[in-house]
Amino acid sequence: MTTCSRVCRIKRIPAANGFVSGRGAQLRGWAAANLLGLLVSGCATATLDQAGSLRSYDNMVQSDGVLTRSQLRVSKEEVLAAKTVRIIPTVFSEKTPAPFTPAQRRLVTNAADRALCAGLSERFYVVASEPADLTVQAVITHVVPTDPTAVGVSKGVSVAKTILLPGVPVPVPRIPVGLGSLSLEAEARDAAGQQKAAMVWGRAANAFDTGRMSEEGDAYGLAASFGGDFSQMLVTGVTPFGGVPSMPSMQRLGFLLGGAPKYPACEAFGRAPGLIGMVGDSAGVPPDWTDKGPVAARTE
Repeated sequence: MTTCSRVCRIKRIPAANGFVSGRGAQLRGWAAANLLGLLVSGCATATLDQAGSLRSYDNMVQSDGVLTRSQLRVSKEEVLAAKTVRIIPTVFSEKTPAPFTPAQRRLVTNAADRALCAGLSERFYVVASEPADLTVQAVITHVVPTDPTAVGVSKGVSVAKTILLPGVPVPVPRIPVGLGSLSLEAEARDAAGQQKAAMVWGRAANAFDTGRMSEEGDAYGLAASFGGDFSQMLVTGVTPFGGVPSMPSMQRLGFLLGGAPKYPACEAFGRAPGLIGMVGDSAGVPPDWTDKGPVAARTE
């Protein structure tokens, strides 16, 4: 991950009549902190590494979102003609350094798979091991762990703001230090093994992500974002970036809230943490406090 650094100078503005109330000074301080966080948060970018797992990297075009970098290609007509899909579990590339424990890796890869299954269920029939029109697999190519201490400090600042300025609706961004990032590549192949869609994807956490106090915290959330982007490309046959976001179905919303998936094959990736997960995300607790992970891991 590359990081640009800027030196921001904030000019002091004298108060009218030479007087500044303590509360006014506090408000200006918080405003300056938010502005500085906003400026710095855009500096971190994720890499677009190629691990060699795709059948081909030819004819891929740049297609970036507001926060995401990607290169992709999709055979629209052939993808839209497909009716069934199978998901091969996401893995870490052998070339990727291992900053996480095996349990942390399972949480990150499973977050991608669960999001893929939920998104693909919007149009496809998802099968477990039966033959399918399309087979999807993703590979994690690069990861930068989160600094749990920095997240903890950010949570402390947020709590302090709530206590000291309870009536001021000013968002408190994360301290832009120790932000994690995640990069993946994925493809969808037909029954003959021919590539019909591919994506190289990278995204870094930013100062307005909630953050979790664990090394895999940002990667866990970013993996789910990737699953949503790649599945949307297969559902629509076009880039998931730049268009008007579509509303998820009621069934998908129910699944994201911890309900049963639309197809039994998605049960392999476990139920989403739902409301408990949302509370945990807001509090910044590690993902394994609220997410039980894939079903297979519970039986090991």
